[in-house]
Amino acid sequence: MNKEKIIPVALRTIEVETNAVNGLKQFINEDFVKATEEVARSKGRLIVSGIGKSAVIAQKIVATLNSTGTASVFMHAADAIHGDLGMIQADDIVLLISKSGDSPEIKVLTPLIKNFGNTLIGMVGNMQSYLAQHSDIVLNTTVDQEACPNNLAPTSSTTAQMVMGDALAVCLMEIKGFNSNDFAKYHPGGTLGKRLYLRVEELASQNAKPKVLPTATLKEVIVEMTTKRLGATAVVNEADSIIGIITDGDLRRMLEKATSFENLLAKDIMSSKPKTVEADVLAVLALEEMKKNDISQLVVEQDKKYAGIIHLHDLVKEGII
Repeated sequence: MNKEKIIPVALRTIEVETNAVNGLKQFINEDFVKATEEVARSKGRLIVSGIGKSAVIAQKIVATLNSTGTASVFMHAADAIHGDLGMIQADDIVLLISKSGDSPEIKVLTPLIKNFGNTLIGMVGNMQSYLAQHSDIVLNTTVDQEACPNNLAPTSSTTAQMVMGDALAVCLMEIKGFNSNDFAKYHPGGTLGKRLYLRVEELASQNAKPKVLPTATLKEVIVEMTTKRLGATAVVNEADSIIGIITDGDLRRMLEKATSFENLLAKDIMSSKPKTVEADVLAVLALEEMKKNDISQLVVEQDKKYAGIIHLHDLVKEGII
């Protein structure tokens, strides 16, 4: 295949799957509401199962649910009938996913779950199937066609299953009032977690705390900035309150303007209205403040006292950027 053939095939695939997703709107009905409410008020877990490609989608749905506050467990339909049924507890709800709803494993598994007395939700693409007829609640994921040119390989159907699972997960988030603080609890690792919980004080505390009095000489200012290696120093009064900042840029501008340097003091060089941030603020908000003001550091305050400096490099190092 050359470029002229590849692009139309890719575009057709996207179009077919887009149509499949749009078609789900008609299936957001009373059964969807009932399924959402049943899971939300359940004292147990949501056991999600499937076979083949539907099993892969089931795993993704479980991952999404667990990360958004709904306790879920994946159970492979083939393994279920060889011992894994033991994971289903009395208060659990079972979500069984299948395009056809008539595969052998599904036909064996469905009555076993029903015999246990657990609520069975069928996510199925064939409303005349065994699964659809024997489920307590049905989530309809019927698609007109697969994106596969032979209309065989699960493509549009698995996309529809995944989107229906996402719709369920998001509705459950809303019902549970799951917010960004809750999200941070479940995502403590990696960049995403850091954006949700890492605070300015945790970064500033790792840095030196360059500071000088307003009466400090130019030499003292340069030595403080050089030894603390943050490209800036805070200017504080005797009570350790912030009254200004001196950056590398301030020094360069001073060199351009001044004709004599002997009598220059920190108060003559400093910017008297430095951008500050409270120590307990999220680091990602400090980044937004830096971007808004086109600066590379912020002076940190805590209880109206100087608490350090947070630099753009700190945010880069932690992966916030």
